[in-house]
Amino acid sequence: MGTLPLRPMDSFEPVLKEYRSGFVALVGRPNVGKSTLVNRLVGEKVAITSPIAQTTRNRLRAILTTPKAQLVIVDTPGIHKPHHLLGQRLVQIAKSAIGEVDVLLLLLEACHSPGRGDAFIVKLLQNQSLPVLVVLNKWDLVREGLHEETENAYRSLIGSSGWPIYFCSATTGEGCEVLIEALTDYLPIGPQLYPPEMISDQPEKILLAELIREQVLLHTREEIPHSVAVRIDRVEDMKRSIKQSLSTRHTAVLATVLVERKSQKGILIGKGGSMLKTIGKGARLQMQKLINGSVYLELFVKVVPDWRSKPARLAELGYEGN
Repeated sequence: MGTLPLRPMDSFEPVLKEYRSGFVALVGRPNVGKSTLVNRLVGEKVAITSPIAQTTRNRLRAILTTPKAQLVIVDTPGIHKPHHLLGQRLVQIAKSAIGEVDVLLLLLEACHSPGRGDAFIVKLLQNQSLPVLVVLNKWDLVREGLHEETENAYRSLIGSSGWPIYFCSATTGEGCEVLIEALTDYLPIGPQLYPPEMISDQPEKILLAELIREQVLLHTREEIPHSVAVRIDRVEDMKRSIKQSLSTRHTAVLATVLVERKSQKGILIGKGGSMLKTIGKGARLQMQKLINGSVYLELFVKVVPDWRSKPARLAELGYEGN
């Protein structure tokens, strides 16, 4: 188990003598499009996305290999004011990434005016010495005639830092190629750190758990999204029948969805199990794309009161403290 996600090899040109490689951390407020941008840059789905704020919980590393460079892109949780121990751990995860990379990519939401949360992160980044590139994401959503005003507002936000500003849309891909070229120039000269076909170094169980949690975020509202966690209990390769291709993987996945209250369990299961079936179907389809094979998925729902404030539970789910 633990097979890493791979993609078919592109027809890469010979690696240059002065090849570049390094780590890039995406930093910003919750829900500014960091995970969407990671997926767009890599060209594959490696990070879950959702209109719900604070979707990202793990420090995911995606890998983009080009003829000129290999960029290891670190998608961090959004920096926000925490309201429980889980929130504190997520902010710790984001802040710890700042000192462990070669370049910082500050992602801002161009379709909204700069806020106090943006100002807090700018001040945080000004206190370190790493190069920072500013990206105004969702540039396509800025109303016609307001582009200059928007750019000036964000230039005022970053002040005299001298950070270069780039404009892009993670949704449409506009400006992303220019951004990749700019990031490449800031990386140190060095060899490829991972095989060129790899797109993530996350353990398979974490990726599978995140795909289930993404479906919960997509299909439930009310108080469910932030109080849910997913634990993969077992991943097993299934025996193939004579009719099944030996080259295709057939996998059984057993997982538990944790919630904090009995009422939340009822919402997740739904009438006659309808909601859990919908979540399971969506997750299974995404899992099959990830492992490039068929998946049998069985989901259970368990109530663990106040799990977001319990250190032992957070550690069990991979949200370690410093």
